Amino acid sequence: MNPTQLSGQEPFFIVLNTGSGRDDAQDVQATIQRVLDEAGRRYELMPVDEGAKLPAVAQQAVTRAREQGGIVVAAGGDGTLSAVAQAVIGSGLPFGILPQGTFNYFGRTYGIAQDTELATRCLLAAQPEPVQVGVVNGRTFLINASLGLYPQLLADREAYKQRYGRSRLVAVWSALVTLARAHRQLSLVLEYEGQTRKLRTPTIVVGNNALQLEQIGIPEVDDLNRGKLVAMGSKPIGTWGLYGLVLRGWLSRLGEAEHVFSFGFEKLTVRVGRPGRRVKVALDGEIFWIDTPLEFNVAEQPLHLLVPPPSMQAERA
Repeated sequence: MNPTQLSGQEPFFIVLNTGSGRDDAQDVQATIQRVLDEAGRRYELMPVDEGAKLPAVAQQAVTRAREQGGIVVAAGGDGTLSAVAQAVIGSGLPFGILPQGTFNYFGRTYGIAQDTELATRCLLAAQPEPVQVGVVNGRTFLINASLGLYPQLLADREAYKQRYGRSRLVAVWSALVTLARAHRQLSLVLEYEGQTRKLRTPTIVVGNNALQLEQIGIPEVDDLNRGKLVAMGSKPIGTWGLYGLVLRGWLSRLGEAEHVFSFGFEKLTVRVGRPGRRVKVALDGEIFWIDTPLEFNVAEQPLHLLVPPPSMQAERA
């Protein structure tokens, strides 16, 4: 199939994470079915109730889409979209999304509505566009990849969501509580653009999403349009200093802070201690243990994302 030319009759193979998002999974599933049935579009729903099962089900969706000339669709939060994208990228298949998460940076970047009914209707009219994907040691990410403090923030946020529910307020409160605890500094060696840099930092984040970088005020956001990724982090800093960085992020001025560093790159090697050491890395909100050194770069092939026409796109903010 040529992913740049869709007839509007291709079947959808929808990987639905029933444990993801704020809405009731049964309501989400019923809404998707109703909209597609009304449109007379062929589809197959492939629900997943555990995150560990996502890679296998996503691969099944890719296989069936190849056999039937179809489209793979991911329905869930950013972590779900990333897991399904891992299976789709390089296949040449179109990739659609129905965002169900808390922040939905990926969907919002391309004007894809968070409302399930609107997103499904937009999916029917969408056409593929090439989208850049980040890679670290063979694993893909759509929004960001990080190590150090940031993965701990994500782990604590998930624990708070399990207890208090999914909302942006809960996410922010859990972050403030996490930052109040003492954190160790990472000793890293960074190799990029022909230079080597040693530093100590509580966290380093590699970004691949313009909307997120714009919102926190990182100046290298335009590097993403030039086929690069953007690394950012801070020098060693105390709890109150971290709170100050959070405030600057809310005000879209993080890049102005004297303790913050950021730079664009085509390839970045991050060395942490001895070679082969395993470190905790967060990819689009999901935690993985990955062997070092960490090699970051842009995927050789883009993701062919179904993007709705301008008239149907939702607000990015």
